Amino acid sequence: MTTAAVADAGPLIHLAEIDSLTLLSVLHDRYVPETVYEEIAAGGVPSEMEALSYERVTPGGTRVGKPELDAGEQAALAVADEYDIVLLTDDLAARDVATETGVEVHGSLGIIALAYSENRIERGEAAERMRALQRETSLFVTDAVVERGIDMLDEVD
Repeated sequence: MTTAAVADAGPLIHLAEIDSLTLLSVLHDRYVPETVYEEIAAGGVPSEMEALSYERVTPGGTRVGKPELDAGEQAALAVADEYDIVLLTDDLAARDVATETGVEVHGSLGIIALAYSENRIERGEAAERMRALQRETSLFVTDAVVERGIDMLDEVD
C-alpha cells in the first residue's frame, strides 16, 4: 500500500470502535474530506482522532455521480482520484466504483494488516483486531473475509 490515503467514514468509525484508529499512523499522509468529517461529527468525533494527524480537504474535481454512494464516499473517492492516493473504505459499492475508476482501495482489515507488516503490532494482536471488527463493530464482514485477512498475515512473513 502507498503511504498516503483518504478515508471515508467507515474505516474511521470501525477502527475507532475497537480502539484501533491510531493504526492509521502507519500511513504518512492521511486525508479526511470535510464531508466525511461532518458525517462523523454528527455521531461524535472519536477521541482517538485528536491524537491522529490528518488533513481535512475538499475535493477540487467533480464528485463521482453514483447514486449508490453517499456524499462522504463520493468526496473521498474524488480526493483519492485527484491526489492519486489510496481510498480507505469498508463499503462494497464504494470499493466497486473505486476499482472501476482505477483507484486503489483498502479497508479496515487492510489497515490492520499493514500495521502488522510494518511491525506496529504482533500477529496475534492483528488477528484479534480483525476478529474484533466482526464481533464488536457495526461493520458487516463475513467469517470467510476475516479468516482470509488473517491468512494474509502469514504471507507477509
